[in-house]
Amino acid sequence: MRHLMSPLDFSVEELSKLFDLANEIEANPEKFSHVCAGKKLATLFYEPSTRTRLSFEAAMLNLGGSVLGFSSADSSSAAKGESVSDTIRIISGYADIAAIRHPKEGAPLVASLKSGIPVINAGDGGHQHPTQTLTDLLTIRSLKGRLDNMTIGICGDLKFGRTVHSLINALVRYPGIRFILISPEELRLPDYIREDVLRRNNQEFREEVRLEDALPELDLLYMTRVQKERFFNEEDYVRMKDFYILDREKMKLAPPDMLVLHPLPRVNEISVEVDDDPRAVYFKQAKYGVYVRMALILTLLEVKVC
Repeated sequence: MRHLMSPLDFSVEELSKLFDLANEIEANPEKFSHVCAGKKLATLFYEPSTRTRLSFEAAMLNLGGSVLGFSSADSSSAAKGESVSDTIRIISGYADIAAIRHPKEGAPLVASLKSGIPVINAGDGGHQHPTQTLTDLLTIRSLKGRLDNMTIGICGDLKFGRTVHSLINALVRYPGIRFILISPEELRLPDYIREDVLRRNNQEFREEVRLEDALPELDLLYMTRVQKERFFNEEDYVRMKDFYILDREKMKLAPPDMLVLHPLPRVNEISVEVDDDPRAVYFKQAKYGVYVRMALILTLLEVKVC
């Protein structure tokens, strides 16, 4: 039995097969519409989510399976004090696979150690968000045709952004990747990512404060929101939330083939006037999230499709 806690749980070769399967699903959805008939996905979401939870549910329904679960800790026995370990032991008797989002780092890993079914980490605190990373990689590969030899700007909340941490961990395995890390001093990438991931892998990167200084060099811009729920006080959040706003004027500085990605939800860090720019692919990105989660469910359940 296999779980997904980190994007590094799959080798580069395994990721390539996963993305090939996702692209096949995109091209021929009818072929996969009943392959999980009789299978159940449990979505155990201890904190709010729109895209991740609904895309998991859509993925399983698209495969012909069914879904059960909860969308907040308040609507589960966690409100009565039940541990994650006990919850997953119970759920293992109800479902065939589970996706868990939890505000505490490492909670999905704890669940996987006690689980009788495959467990997918759907986000744990400010730590990892592996299925968002799989979505990001599939989007880049599908639209750019490659996952190597690119200059990638990552902008916004690099300190608390679990999507950022997962994406950097995944991309350092591909040759020719260069990062430009764009953030205010207070939201810089944590030292453990900078030292243990970037420097340890001799990864080329530089840090910038101004988005305008990085845009002309980029093949890809990954925007993130400043996450209110990760701040300890309102004052700091209010001071940082509008630090970066990507608008039409700034997009004029970017190359004509640069792509703009965002894990969503956005607040106001990307102006709605950018939505019509063909380089803005964040809504396509959300759709790719369904395809890659379908491929992941099939892979972890070891469902063979003829």
